[in-house]
Amino acid sequence: MIKKSTNTEIRRNHLLYVISAATFLVFFEAFMVAPIIPKLAQVFHVSPAAMGLMIPAYLIPYGVSTLFYGPLSDHFGRKPILIFCFIGFMLLSALTAVSRTLPEILTFRVLAGLFAGGIVPITLALIGDLFVYRERGRALGWLFGAMAGGMAFGSTFGTMLEPVISWSNLFVGAAILICGVFLVLLTFSDLLKKSVSGIQRPTPSFGKVLREYGALLQSKRGIRTYLYALLNGLLHSGVYTWLGYLFVQYYGLSEFAIGVALLGYGVPGFLFGPVLGKMADRYGRKYLIPAGLVIAGISSTVLGIHTSVFLAGIMVTTLSLGYDMTQPLLAGIVTDLSPDKGLAVGVLVFMLFLGFGTGSMIFSVIMQHGLSVAFTSFGILGFTLAVFGFPLYRDEITRV
Repeated sequence: MIKKSTNTEIRRNHLLYVISAATFLVFFEAFMVAPIIPKLAQVFHVSPAAMGLMIPAYLIPYGVSTLFYGPLSDHFGRKPILIFCFIGFMLLSALTAVSRTLPEILTFRVLAGLFAGGIVPITLALIGDLFVYRERGRALGWLFGAMAGGMAFGSTFGTMLEPVISWSNLFVGAAILICGVFLVLLTFSDLLKKSVSGIQRPTPSFGKVLREYGALLQSKRGIRTYLYALLNGLLHSGVYTWLGYLFVQYYGLSEFAIGVALLGYGVPGFLFGPVLGKMADRYGRKYLIPAGLVIAGISSTVLGIHTSVFLAGIMVTTLSLGYDMTQPLLAGIVTDLSPDKGLAVGVLVFMLFLGFGTGSMIFSVIMQHGLSVAFTSFGILGFTLAVFGFPLYRDEITRV
């Protein structure tokens, strides 16, 4: 007998699609900047290296701010913090478009990162509030699929659209889309209000928050999950950041062709994210996480070999599949670590962005010994994490 969905379940799923759209836009804007840095350097009359500061100017405040938004949303509710972050992110995205000097645009990116840092952690916490653990994998599959899609489409269309509509209109367009998603989100005010208990509790002291963070990191389950989130982020960020360089050095592709090749990175998340989440809900995470790391290791290793451009494009897609089989599943575990889901997720996103920020730098250091050496080294990292992952995650079975 097929169970009919209730109106609440339908609205809950619709809210999932809306917050996935918001996540997509956050990552789209973050990753559309990298491919247009040379053009921005010309516009602002600075070196590409100086303009490249836009990337850490956004990502570092983003990562740090997640540690604060999570606990605040646990104590004051998801809705007010989410609205605050949406409005700030929307305005700062628009203001970026009117920048005229390097200090101006860097300041706006820092502030945009601070506001954007609350959107994804709170949406992750929302999923923990609204979906029971045995259903959470599918929901997180949607969210992390949106992340991967935002990264891929941002990199691709940043390159394609800038010559057509200009860099400033890219930010204006992003602000308009964010505004649209925000207005739709407000129609789910009822679900946002009841998503977490304890609303309007007093602001916790700094010492109490530190103790709560410490408690998360005392459990073996918490330590291994956060460590794997960090190292997995490092692995994928290092490889993904330098894919464009690889396609130029190995295959001599144009910017447009590179954009098309990188588009494959978001495909598995869009097509298979919810399916992989359902598999995790049904069969557990003990096999999927190590298998995803093996796939990422193979993809990175093959990319380091100067094979055909067609095979390299396939490896970009399988690399994304490896991400979709690991990070969303790790997030599912994190939402089960503590009743204070905002706090638990805040640590996860901090670790993830710490990995994102360091992966590229570590890869660039290794790359001094050769592009192939760097990709192979990161492939070995994936295999190593998989070997240890099988025993470490053997107890991560499904729950009833």
